[in-house]
Amino acid sequence: MSVTTTHLSSDWPCQVKSPGTYDWERSAAKWLRELVPARYASYPALIRHPVLLARHAQIQVQQEIRVARTALQTARADLPRLGMPESVIEHTIKLYAAEVMQLQHIARSVRAVSQALVNGR
Repeated sequence: MSVTTTHLSSDWPCQVKSPGTYDWERSAAKWLRELVPARYASYPALIRHPVLLARHAQIQVQQEIRVARTALQTARADLPRLGMPESVIEHTIKLYAAEVMQLQHIARSVRAVSQALVNGR
């Protein structure tokens, strides 16, 4: 009896089982549903077709990256006008920068899962 091992990239989400293992697509779909607004996660087409769900998750995460980048790029100009003290502005800038990094990692993870779903078809 041989054992097959799959090397997963560091971008592979820990919540998703390895491709080819029992129930891995279900774990992938569950993880992807957490990345999209709840109303999309309940659409029958996205439930039946995990590749479509992955596509929508990719678009969703890219939009979130744009939002976080805009918030980061405009914070120094906008937040003083809102009466925010410098310490809060600096903290907020760090928060947005960390969020952009986290979202970029999630985007890479979604691409990896999406590719595995497509390859498994």
